[in-house]
Amino acid sequence: MVTYEEVRKNHAINTYIQKADESLKALGYTEHSFAHVVNVANTSEYILRTMGYSEHEIEVAKISAYLHDIGNLVNRVDHSQSGAVMAFRLLTNLEMEPEDIADITTAIGNHDEGSGVPVNAVAAALILADKSDVRRSRVRNSDIAAFDIHDRVNYSVEKSKLVISEDRAFITLILSIDTNYGSVMDYFEIFLGRMILCRKAAEKLGLQFKLIINDQPLI
Repeated sequence: MVTYEEVRKNHAINTYIQKADESLKALGYTEHSFAHVVNVANTSEYILRTMGYSEHEIEVAKISAYLHDIGNLVNRVDHSQSGAVMAFRLLTNLEMEPEDIADITTAIGNHDEGSGVPVNAVAAALILADKSDVRRSRVRNSDIAAFDIHDRVNYSVEKSKLVISEDRAFITLILSIDTNYGSVMDYFEIFLGRMILCRKAAEKLGLQFKLIINDQPLI
């Protein structure tokens, strides 16, 4: 099998991730480069390992996570679909097994809240890991006065943690928000669709999704 570490070291893949992020930076979006995709890969591993999935499934999920935003190279619109097609071609060229390519393509094509559905465990883990990566360090606009709502929400998040309960019944996104920069309502205005998708993804894994902001349970 083609491994996660092999994918991480692939020059072409890393070039496309970097160039995709450069496009998003030009559009004023938050960071979608290596810090983001590696964080999503690590969180995907945590989710599937905690829920008892195999090492092979974990590896597939981590590769999906590393590649999931590569479609931004083409356009932000429908980037999950274009990214899935790009990943399909890249992984085929690396002679990955068709079964693994299928799972990765499906996960990438379904990770965005616009049209995504957690159709399998890999897709579910990717959705939860991706949508929980909210943090101040992703904001690239240095002028606080010029922040849009996306900047305010991400900048307001001082701490973010995704935790599965010991009995493996709940998965909880715990956020600490500085309301001087963004309100809880701002968060919901931006992320309600994402949180609904997270709930569906959690259910696919046999979990119940919970959201806690500043020690207050909200979902």
